[in-house]
Amino acid sequence: MKKNLLKIAALAMVSALAVSSLAGCGAGDDASNTASKGTLTMATNAEFPPFEYLEGEEIVGADVDMAKAVAEYLGYELEITNIDFDAALTGAQTGKYDMAVAGITANEERRQNMNFSNDYFKASQSIIVNADSEIKAAADLEGKTVSCQEGTTGEQYLLDNGYQIQSFKTGSEAITALTTGKVDAVVIDNAVAKALSAEQNGKTVVLDEALTQESYAIAMKLGNDELTEEINKALAALKEDGTLAQIFEKYELTVDAE
Repeated sequence: MKKNLLKIAALAMVSALAVSSLAGCGAGDDASNTASKGTLTMATNAEFPPFEYLEGEEIVGADVDMAKAVAEYLGYELEITNIDFDAALTGAQTGKYDMAVAGITANEERRQNMNFSNDYFKASQSIIVNADSEIKAAADLEGKTVSCQEGTTGEQYLLDNGYQIQSFKTGSEAITALTTGKVDAVVIDNAVAKALSAEQNGKTVVLDEALTQESYAIAMKLGNDELTEEINKALAALKEDGTLAQIFEKYELTVDAE
């Protein structure tokens, strides 16, 4: 009897190993994983509508939906942390978080310190002014005070061009400075400018002139090539099957990055 029990146990072990081996193979290289591979940690700054913002206590937005789709495709559980924009970049750079997704422009300066995914959205910097402002173009900003969000490419553009600026932690604070008369204009990413301006009930307008041409990408720790490759694979698949376009169309955005 004892001998038969040992034989049964051995067969059970072989069967379990076979199931484990099959599970590890997955459904194929081109299919998404269905079993969780663990947790993918993401830092963001939920002050950047329509890409990431708060609805009550929930973090929502185009970037958030995209990140969830990427995590699901790759078989990860997604954990999102809402922090300051600068801290989100630093968190990805140091590896505290697996990635930062926060409308991040993948410029050359940042590429020296972080890995970036392929681009997923084209953007530009735009000017917000009060509806009755005499400022009609970038040339009219000379001698004016302009607000922006700290750590952004909008802030860097203003610094590079010698403007007098006031930097704030959030875009909402930057536009409040405009509507309360503390500054003459705001410079921030175009889609965000439109979203923030729409909240002002006609008190502000976004000028048509684009100050820059930029592209958003997902930021990761420098040298984390394995995760970068995984995310690029997911982005390519989501773009090809139309998922990415559907996500951004939900927020009245167009995916046009190559």
